[in-house]
Amino acid sequence: MAENPFFAPSALPYQLPDFARVREEHYLPAFEYGMAEQLREVEAITADPEPATFANTVEALERSGQVLYRTTTVFSTVAASDATDRIREIETEVFPKLTKHGDAIRLNRALYERIRQVSTDDPQEAWLLEKYRVDFVRAGADLSEPEQQRLRELNEELTRLATAFSQNLLKASTASALVVKDAAELDGLSESTIRAIEKDGEYVLPLLNFTNQPALAELTDRNTRRRLYELSVNRAPENFDLAVRLAALRAERAALLGYPDHAAYSVADQTAKTTEAVEEMLGKLVGPAVANARREAEALTQEAGFPIEPWDWSFYAEKVRKSRYDFDGAELRPYFELDRVFRDGIFHAAGELYGITFAERDDLAGYHPDVRTFEVFDADGSQLGLFLLDPYARPTKRGGAWMNNLVDQSHLFGHLPVVMNNLNVTKPTEGPTLLTFDEVTTAFHEFGHALHGLFSDVRFPRVSGTEVPRDFVEYPSQVNEMWATWPSVLANFARHHETGEPVPAELLEKMKAAEKFNQGFATVEYLAAALLDWAWHKLAPGQGVEDPEAFEARALESAGIAFDLVRPRYRTNYFAHIFSSGVGGYSAGYYSYIWSEVLDAESVEWFKENDGLRRENGDHFRTTLLSVGGSVDVMEAFEAFRGHAPRIEPLLERRGLR
Repeated sequence: MAENPFFAPSALPYQLPDFARVREEHYLPAFEYGMAEQLREVEAITADPEPATFANTVEALERSGQVLYRTTTVFSTVAASDATDRIREIETEVFPKLTKHGDAIRLNRALYERIRQVSTDDPQEAWLLEKYRVDFVRAGADLSEPEQQRLRELNEELTRLATAFSQNLLKASTASALVVKDAAELDGLSESTIRAIEKDGEYVLPLLNFTNQPALAELTDRNTRRRLYELSVNRAPENFDLAVRLAALRAERAALLGYPDHAAYSVADQTAKTTEAVEEMLGKLVGPAVANARREAEALTQEAGFPIEPWDWSFYAEKVRKSRYDFDGAELRPYFELDRVFRDGIFHAAGELYGITFAERDDLAGYHPDVRTFEVFDADGSQLGLFLLDPYARPTKRGGAWMNNLVDQSHLFGHLPVVMNNLNVTKPTEGPTLLTFDEVTTAFHEFGHALHGLFSDVRFPRVSGTEVPRDFVEYPSQVNEMWATWPSVLANFARHHETGEPVPAELLEKMKAAEKFNQGFATVEYLAAALLDWAWHKLAPGQGVEDPEAFEARALESAGIAFDLVRPRYRTNYFAHIFSSGVGGYSAGYYSYIWSEVLDAESVEWFKENDGLRRENGDHFRTTLLSVGGSVDVMEAFEAFRGHAPRIEPLLERRGLR
């Protein structure tokens, strides 16, 4: 046990996991010990002869399972970011056990009864107590023994299927990659990109996790574009059957818990509350978005001189953007060097707005050589936490970009936060890493999540940082995107990587003028994915799907979002947001990005009305919203920040839908 790094808290600063000591053989023993330890701790809570109090029941539950927490946190991080074959084997073995373990706690009748007996006058304790009561009820604590047994079976099977879906998708990113032997077929890509994807005399362009691959905007060879697009939309075909089974099991699970479908179950504890509220909001956007996209398609067809296909859209959108606005996004790339974007952009904006500072810690290692560690200090010089950055794509890393916690902030344990961002930027074989503007925006977005975790100032880990409703969690990160184009921030980081010259003002003006162009496409592809997610999770129990691709087509048609030239941002077979987590994730929750964007658009207006990048504004946003995590009603927190309830009009204006 002394050799296993998970059995005791890390001795590193901020309890950063000691990745240098972690070996693959440590995981399974730590999982087994951690689960057994937490069950012993729960048994001690239920066996306590004293009357149930907040301290001996709820707080004791918050304190339980620390070995399991440390193990799960590190393993999940590595499984997402640097998964070897052995890690994937462990994932397949252990995740169903973790699901079974979670059920053993949440379906423990004695524990649930003690929680029900607790009362407290402390507002923070009362809020957490209600969180636990809701958690247990939604997990099935009120069900009969036979119903609970069926629920356990459903949860375990859901976990197995979701793990298989995720692993299929990870393999497909390389197995379905575009492979060409002649570099001429890749004309349009930068020389550095072509060098980076060369392997053994071939050129291998792996798939990113969404439909519309970025290279489609650059590749001049139409046949190459077609091949890449078709590889993208047809990857991991075995996942169609898994999705059908996942949706059916979720529908059965929802019925068991007293809901008409999984969508109703999913939104009940979100800010949306009801399926009707989600459908009303999405419905307001579909018509204007499709009309806008059709107008854009006409312009692209005119530019191309022939009827375009889906794989042509991005390429000709860039041509129209250039002819209409004299703007070519590729012209910006030399001004967006990775280190400078973070140092002089993301960190600079956070410093101006919140007064925080960053110092790189080369002595604190991550799980991979690409990972960088920064110590974060508050405005008064006190320690705030650690921020880790893993910027580069690799075959062992899942697609997309995300934030996760390695250590949750809580006053209960005296822990400061350790948070990290993962990106999927292509690593050059030599020279600087130059980003697209979309990658810059993504980096600002993910750092918004990081700030949510770093600024957490709560007592209990259950409500720490980003532990908020799923349809609220994207909101602070979306707000942080605004600083990517804020004039003083942009001027500070957008400098040519060779000359240091600032990005020309006229180029920025062109970019600003072109901002709303192609918003029809962007909105339709997002809404199509959100409504596809919704269709899968509005299935009634027992409502089977024989042909998942036909179901997908019917769902889009009935929602009024079907448009042959704009496929969903994620099709069913690679919709990891909703199918790679058995009982959670974003299932029936992909709507949350645009739901949160309503709040974001309102907040951007507030910042602009109050002179933008000022410490007073940052302190207000931090105090009312970022620091409270999930320890209060988040919509009340929003109104405390904004001064009134959210309105949809700013979002419609932003997306050019008014």
